[in-house]
Amino acid sequence: MTVAKPRLIIADTDINYIIPLQAKFAEEFPGEIDLEIITEPAYFEQLFASPQKVDVLIVSDQLYSGMLRRHSIGYIFVMMEKYEEGTTDELSINRLFKYTSIREIFNEIVGKSSDVLNVNIHTKKACQTVLVCSAAGGTGKTTVAMGLAGCLTRNYKRVLYINAERLQTFQYRLENKGAVSAPEVYMRLADPQSSIYQEIRHVIRREEFSYLPPFKAPLMSLGLHYSVYRKIAASAKKTNEYDFIIIDADPVFDEEKAALIGEADKVVIVTKQTEDSVRATDLLVSNINGIGGEKYLFVCNDFRKDEENYLTSSDIEIRFQVNEYIGHFPAGEKITADKLARDTGIQKTAFLIM
Repeated sequence: MTVAKPRLIIADTDINYIIPLQAKFAEEFPGEIDLEIITEPAYFEQLFASPQKVDVLIVSDQLYSGMLRRHSIGYIFVMMEKYEEGTTDELSINRLFKYTSIREIFNEIVGKSSDVLNVNIHTKKACQTVLVCSAAGGTGKTTVAMGLAGCLTRNYKRVLYINAERLQTFQYRLENKGAVSAPEVYMRLADPQSSIYQEIRHVIRREEFSYLPPFKAPLMSLGLHYSVYRKIAASAKKTNEYDFIIIDADPVFDEEKAALIGEADKVVIVTKQTEDSVRATDLLVSNINGIGGEKYLFVCNDFRKDEENYLTSSDIEIRFQVNEYIGHFPAGEKITADKLARDTGIQKTAFLIM
């Protein structure tokens, strides 16, 4: 027996407001709800001129009328242009301030109407670990990794960024550049248990995305093994607090890097178009099994169309194909995490991951 999908209507004359809310519902309930979008007042009036059965109606205050309560509507959410605190009339109506963040609005709607949206049987995708790596330094790997973290967050994903380098320098792109200082955190990191993420969770920060702050010194100076990053990621993944964990690994290829590659759900390999970078990337590819599968994405960073591109040169035979190109950022320009998240090439790469 086929169970009818919940019917959800979003009605607002402002199409620019509707689009992100529509995208959020479509993303979180893919194929699980009948989602209708109405932007024309005349059509809205015509539709509700006859009896309607709707599970959830999200409607702007301009289109809302008390006449709607004559219909069989499970939950009505009225999006208010101005926040009216203390409103007591029509207690069956849920009033929300329209210009709260889309995420907060979505969470409140889903929380209050969870019974009709079948939230209890709704299953989300498991957390995915995305390893961003390169065959050589200087490819802008961290630029790509932080950009992906920011872009995924802007697409309503819960993201944890872990900079997995032996000597960290990523913090110069952040507002808070301070390192982890608590001695007890380093004591736990020296002998990480399976619950290591929960034990150090209190130091996680958030700016454009959630991230593990930099350590106060290189791993070697702190007496920490490189495997600590892999163990933190594995522990965080089990908590299901995140949709994506971005691991930004250094270029060294050793047993630990091989372990990271093996455990990752997706691997983004960053190269440049220069001969040295292309040859190094091809050498890395020759040492990885199953490189042709969907698990691997290849990104050319710092692409300059007016310079020679050895990725397409007949002088070099390569065993990989670039999936996306990310353009050059002008020298001297301040590249923040926010700016990276808005870059078209990084956005396209993020959608390939999703």
